[in-house]
Amino acid sequence: MTDNLVYSVDELSSSDLMIDARYAGSRNGNSSDDPLTKLLNLSNQGGFRIRGKRNDPRLIALLSSMEDLDWPDELDLSTGVFTYYGDNKKPGRKLDETHRYGNNLLELIFERQHSGDRADIPPIFVFTKAGIYRDVIFRGLAVPGRIGSTHNDDLVAVWHASKGQRFQNYRATFTILDLPEISRNWLTDIINGMRASDSEHAPLEWMKWVRSGQYTPLIAKRSQPIRSKKEQLPSSKEDMKMLSILHKHFESDPYSFEACAAHLVRVCLPDTVELDLTRRYRDGGRDGTGKLRIGRPETSVLVDFAIEAKCYGIANSVGVREVSRLISRLRHRQFGVIITTSWLHDQAYKEIVEDGHPVMILAGRDIVELLRETGLQDSNAVMSWLNMSFPLHEV
Repeated sequence: MTDNLVYSVDELSSSDLMIDARYAGSRNGNSSDDPLTKLLNLSNQGGFRIRGKRNDPRLIALLSSMEDLDWPDELDLSTGVFTYYGDNKKPGRKLDETHRYGNNLLELIFERQHSGDRADIPPIFVFTKAGIYRDVIFRGLAVPGRIGSTHNDDLVAVWHASKGQRFQNYRATFTILDLPEISRNWLTDIINGMRASDSEHAPLEWMKWVRSGQYTPLIAKRSQPIRSKKEQLPSSKEDMKMLSILHKHFESDPYSFEACAAHLVRVCLPDTVELDLTRRYRDGGRDGTGKLRIGRPETSVLVDFAIEAKCYGIANSVGVREVSRLISRLRHRQFGVIITTSWLHDQAYKEIVEDGHPVMILAGRDIVELLRETGLQDSNAVMSWLNMSFPLHEV
């Protein structure tokens, strides 16, 4: 984060908002350090910050740490889509009874979106924590929804379980607009009480969305990274325990992992319409084959893919030999999926990326994230699920 353009605390009240710039707060060691107070005249607490009335906000800031494993906010730089979870993150309250009314704000925003009242939707500025004191990084101007989304899927109430208690929270989908900077003149007009769409300083891309509903997302082309061992494995003790339980469950019979791997691939690729496991000892370099549907059901195309599943402990990596084995079996217009409870050796990873092989890699960390997406939030839940869904045959 140290390479970001940095605005000091003395510059906050007069600075523009620049994509990926860091805005530094004070260094007093308490809540007064929060830079959003001076930057946008907002309160100094919570993930939802508003300027104006709760039922008629003129400006909203969404602040995320991007580190909540149970509620994983996500900014997809390749599509400009920002997924944000509401503020009902603990049991004991109804969906819309949160202390800071964040979920009520989400309901208001998306209600106006669905009714076409976009001029009454305030600008939504997305920030993430910088990991330095209370400094924040500006990630962009967001609008509700995304290209292709509908009122059925842009704001969804999802269930979550914590310590045996079930409760709901909102998952909201936003689009970050293609705006590299936001002028201080527009911010000043809004802070002074003007409706954002009435300001002569309102950015053109935002006004285009207000008038037509057309999205122009901020898309950044990303090269495929070569992840290190550390980046391929879970970072927390609980996540590592979840992965260890998965590996140990199948350790005595690694072939049985293939059915579990196929399930996880379906979670990752939900539009998979066929997925068949190959014969146990003569798989020809492929543990499974599937077909992925792309497009609408009536006019879709099917793309073939092959799976290679490796149930290894983290002391062992998937190497060049295993990777080459899968690549050599891929036919024209096929892609491959390597899924492992371990990690790919850097030389094998490098071969896939640098040679442009169409192979998707699901390593240990990816597996844990997929498990969490299915609602398995801790090691006990994973163990129960494995015993129920993938019982091992008695010898």
